[in-house]
Amino acid sequence: MTRFSDLIQGYHRFRDREWQEERDRWAELAEGQSPKVMVIACSDSRVDPATIFDARPGEMFVVRNVANLVPPFEPDQNYHGVSAALEFAVTQLEVDELVVMGHGFCGGCAAALTGQFDEAGHGQGHFIAHWIEMLADAREKIRAAHDALDRQAFLEMELEGVRLSLRNLMGFPWVRERVEGGRLTLHGAYFAIVDGVLHVLDEATGQFAPA
Repeated sequence: MTRFSDLIQGYHRFRDREWQEERDRWAELAEGQSPKVMVIACSDSRVDPATIFDARPGEMFVVRNVANLVPPFEPDQNYHGVSAALEFAVTQLEVDELVVMGHGFCGGCAAALTGQFDEAGHGQGHFIAHWIEMLADAREKIRAAHDALDRQAFLEMELEGVRLSLRNLMGFPWVRERVEGGRLTLHGAYFAIVDGVLHVLDEATGQFAPA
């Protein structure tokens, strides 16, 4: 099991190798960042976007959360971490492309589908339950189509989570404005843990296909 002491050892390996090999790159990044792509992914330890896309430092602005969800646009006085990161990437960094990446065997999507935290109240699981309520409509549709919650049902929930987030993105006025003006492109993707295949959403068909 990896512990903090293992992370420190990993840091020393990074400092001795990758840092030295990319020294010019890090010096450039010290002056600021200018990524062209934002990735919204799940916090799951198995689906690190930098690893999956083999990205170099500074190439992607990444936000990770439970089930890779984008919440609706809600301009109130509550705390909105994902929305703040999205606003920063789109309006300040002015990224050209935005990717929502779901993945196989997602615990957040599974909890939404099974109702694991439905009775959490204000106890353990409260924050998870409230967050994945965003998938409530998808859950009802998928449950109605699947008498047994088989692997296909969970897969459909994982894919629907990506579609939901893409729809929610268009509710942010500064995202919609840029998309409609041709300055920002949205992408949906899905990483299958079991076989390592990345699937990309075809906007025309609404279906995912291997990249």
